Amino acid sequence: MTALAGKEGQDWKEKLDAHVREMVEWHFNPETGSPFWLDFAKKLDWDPRKEVKTYEDLDKFGFFQDEWLRGGPVRRWVPKGLADKPVYVFETGGSTGVPKSRISIEDFRIDYELFSETLPDQYFPKGADWLMLGPSGPRRLRLAVEHLAQHRGGISFCVDLDPRWVIKLIKWGEMQMMERYKSHVIDQAVTILKAHENIKCMFATPKLLEALCEKVSLKKMGITGVFCGGTEMTPQFHRFAVEELMEGAYFAPTYGNTLMGLAVHKPFVPEDNYAIIYYPPMPRALIEVVNPDEPTRIVGYGETGRVRLTTLTREFFMPRFLERDEAERELPCEKYPWDGVRNVRPFSRLQTSVVEGVY
Repeated sequence: MTALAGKEGQDWKEKLDAHVREMVEWHFNPETGSPFWLDFAKKLDWDPRKEVKTYEDLDKFGFFQDEWLRGGPVRRWVPKGLADKPVYVFETGGSTGVPKSRISIEDFRIDYELFSETLPDQYFPKGADWLMLGPSGPRRLRLAVEHLAQHRGGISFCVDLDPRWVIKLIKWGEMQMMERYKSHVIDQAVTILKAHENIKCMFATPKLLEALCEKVSLKKMGITGVFCGGTEMTPQFHRFAVEELMEGAYFAPTYGNTLMGLAVHKPFVPEDNYAIIYYPPMPRALIEVVNPDEPTRIVGYGETGRVRLTTLTREFFMPRFLERDEAERELPCEKYPWDGVRNVRPFSRLQTSVVEGVY
């Protein structure tokens, strides 16, 4: 179980267990649950609504399988209690093949409104416009950043970017074409920044942020806050971004994905030595670091393991999903009295099959 610190941590544990009971009741109630989980429950010899009382009890479901999210019918994931709402479908990542799909109704708005509360207004001013320098198309990120900008009173300007094309170019060895495509994306960004003076904030992946800063000065462009996420987020890049690229702008690294939402960064302090430390959006999602060979067992603090994700919202229930990432388990802190993760990176045992492209 994810450790929770002190009395505040105990309060959170009680809140988490209550949230688990509420979500299990919702997803397994014939009136409100989704067809997928209602069918799943019929094959069990136990009743989730009666037997799941705490977060630890979610272990009874076993591990959520990657393949369940590939292909349709996607409506089997829509809870009956939300069936009258407009439904979005988002695809994960930029890999090729049949993508994992996740339905969404309000979660992407809720997740980014919660994230908005962690952004300092001094650097991400209310009313400022944003540049979204990341993947477009069927990915949640584009709409989520757009909503973040709108929620903060601004407008989001976007570029066209297809990460699957980038990955194909890399696999074909067409590195020159890949660089041309990256330049095409950066040219779009520079054109937008030069044309719209009210853009003060932006989202970018690490590779695209570096490529943009090779072309223009963020300071001269008026950028005061950068929200950045992607698999290339390392302590080395963190230091490089803060010391070389930002020119005084605020750097907000994040760890997020379509299945979880957003884990927020612990504010920078020198003693962390540019480690990137994230805390999940409790109780809507939890990240744990588990033993890769025994993924029901949480590793000790400071130890390395595979990232295990649990998502608990009204529109999406995903217990015990093994991510393709690894990290170190991080102690709770004053601001977030529950476990975090340090220096998330691609899971080393899978690296040979992972091509990250523009991320």
